[in-house]
Amino acid sequence: MDNSTLTHPDRNSSNGQTLSTMPENSLEIQVVTISLSLLICGVGIAGNIMVVLVVIRSKHMMTATNCYLVSLAVADLTVLLAAGLPNISEVVASWIYGYAGCVCITYLQYLGINVSSCSITAFTVERYIAICHSIKAQFICTVSRAKKIIACVWIFTSLYCIMWFFLVDTNETVYANGVVVRCGYRVSRNLYMPIYFLDFTLFYVVPLIVALVLYSLIARILFRDPLPMNLSEQRLSIHQGRRQSSVKVSCRANSAAASRKQVTKMLAVVVVLFALLWMPYRTLVVVNSFMDPPYLDTWFLLFCRMCIYTNSAVNPIIYNAMSQKFRAAFKRLCVCKCRSDQGRAGKSNVTVYYSVIKDFPSENGMKKHGSMKTDTLSPA
Repeated sequence: MDNSTLTHPDRNSSNGQTLSTMPENSLEIQVVTISLSLLICGVGIAGNIMVVLVVIRSKHMMTATNCYLVSLAVADLTVLLAAGLPNISEVVASWIYGYAGCVCITYLQYLGINVSSCSITAFTVERYIAICHSIKAQFICTVSRAKKIIACVWIFTSLYCIMWFFLVDTNETVYANGVVVRCGYRVSRNLYMPIYFLDFTLFYVVPLIVALVLYSLIARILFRDPLPMNLSEQRLSIHQGRRQSSVKVSCRANSAAASRKQVTKMLAVVVVLFALLWMPYRTLVVVNSFMDPPYLDTWFLLFCRMCIYTNSAVNPIIYNAMSQKFRAAFKRLCVCKCRSDQGRAGKSNVTVYYSVIKDFPSENGMKKHGSMKTDTLSPA
């Protein structure tokens, strides 16, 4: 900070206007923001890391749907790390990350937000194909194809968000008792309206319309019409002549139907929470585009931010509550972690105990060793 700007604390040397006092957030705002941000971000970061680990480390969890959930988890991690954690420092002080931090953090925020929206749209389309076109799904909804789609999503959003490198900058405001640095717009707020409405349409309205239409078709298939069997189940039902074999095929089909219903319900909950938790912020952006001055109530802004962070943190909790496979995988991951820690501790204790015996032999120990040898060699 250049001290020359504060040569006259009560006057601005350039225009002679009286400087106001530096605005500060109330203690209640600081406590609530820090507490909720740490809680939500901590739970979200741990949960999303667990989602990535259980899918990557378990072969039976590596499905097309779970690949999209991994992409969603990585995007949510990006949002929590780039938006949630910097908010903690900003609420108690001015911007401390400089110009490079301003452009990079803003870029990562929008990258994570847009990728999460695209990932939700991708697994919605995948569920529609898997349920409504089950025969084609065997050739379309594959892990390799899912990975290619995810790569395209990340490349597209990475290129789309490059514009934010040129749209934000750090701004300094001089007050009577100091200078406040903020990461803000480079140009007038009105010039950002086309960008905000483009984001609002591409990454909120369109995904919700697609989800509404496709999940309506999925619900019609799952809860009204009998679930269409895939190709292998059709062949088994045709060639089975025995009663026992037909019962096995029927049980297998019922189990598959129940599993698909459970997965679809879980993903539908993810979409509904995405719509609800993003609605306050998206609505605020649209309303403020037509208001001058904009509505910037501190508590409502805090509520909008916490909703966004919650959306990025709540998905692993939904997986654990509604998916038996994810619940079992999370338990195995935690058990393996505990066992590995216990194994390292036990190995360390054995090594230390052996080194103590080896480095400090006692006379009694030698006598006991000799007596043990004699006892061993003596006849029974």
